[in-house]
Amino acid sequence: MSSPGYQVIARKWRPQTFDDVVGQDHVVRTLKNAIARGRIAHAYLFVGPRGTGKTSTARIFAKALNCTGGPKVDFDPKDPACVAIAEGSHLDVIEIDGASNNGVDQVRDLRDTARYAPAQGKYKIYIIDEVHMLSTAAFNALLKTLEEPPPHVKFVFATTEVQKVLPTILSRCQRFDLKPIPAELIVERLKHIAQAEKITASDAALACIARMADGGMRDAQSIFDQMISFCGNQIAEPDVLDVYGLVAADKVAELAAALAAGDHPKIVALVDECDANGRDLVRLLSDLQALVRTALLDAIAKGGRSEQLGGTPMTTEQLTRLLDGLREGEGGVKLGLAEKINFEVTLLKAVEASRARAIDSLIKELAALADEAPAPAAAADSEKKKD
Repeated sequence: MSSPGYQVIARKWRPQTFDDVVGQDHVVRTLKNAIARGRIAHAYLFVGPRGTGKTSTARIFAKALNCTGGPKVDFDPKDPACVAIAEGSHLDVIEIDGASNNGVDQVRDLRDTARYAPAQGKYKIYIIDEVHMLSTAAFNALLKTLEEPPPHVKFVFATTEVQKVLPTILSRCQRFDLKPIPAELIVERLKHIAQAEKITASDAALACIARMADGGMRDAQSIFDQMISFCGNQIAEPDVLDVYGLVAADKVAELAAALAAGDHPKIVALVDECDANGRDLVRLLSDLQALVRTALLDAIAKGGRSEQLGGTPMTTEQLTRLLDGLREGEGGVKLGLAEKINFEVTLLKAVEASRARAIDSLIKELAALADEAPAPAAAADSEKKKD
């Protein structure tokens, strides 16, 4: 049972100012410039995967607009208005969950209250999270207000599934795409949190957490919080691997090298080892794909060949076929009844695919050799001269 007043790390370390937002420099810069130049639009749409800062950025934007003496970029997060927005108690910053308030009646209520002047701040700001969950009728009820809102009203929408938002809504918003946060930035942020919380965590452990978070800062912080509960003040890589069933980075690299070399016995032995240790084979397949993709990009950059997978030289074509083979086996590994068998078959088929040659490339090579070979008549004349 948590102690009174305890906050999980994901909430305690939620970004409070623009400078706290990690990995979304393009969004922060645009919003800062809009505020500084007085070019504040009436509707914004933040799009991106979970945990990348959509709602946090919306709140920070609301603070910048409704802070004391605002709008201003360099607001004080301890300003009473900003504290009220962070706590969700500000009268003029209304946060709505689109999943549970998706009916036309709720949107009509919103439309009616939007006409009234703000009570505390300069603007009345509506933050609608998961806006794609609104019904078509609710979207249509919002259209007119969104197109011609009162001057004191600002809308900020957030969604993970922008394809479900009506085009008529999209055309009335300034859209910002938040991207997955790079692993190195997640590690850097986790190091900062660990230092502040007096937690000792190895670089390898933090790298594992970042790898598992898939670009989501909130996911990384939640995993880190769980590891603190499990380990206490000392977090090492084996702890993270055991709790989440991950495979160590060097073991993933060893398996990738075996794939590149076509070493079937070693592939089977490594899979047996990972399965015996209770590792997540679906996650291992994803990690392998990431390594092969890195090697493919390296081959493209170096003119068609890479030795990143254990030193075995592989062409762009081979790496492409290997990656495609791993990708094709995803469904069987995730949904199949025999996960280990499907995983082994996927790896072995990917190896065979990487060693096959495309017909068109063989034809090109044969054509090139034919062009270089001397013509039959010229060869016959040459033989006669010798005689």
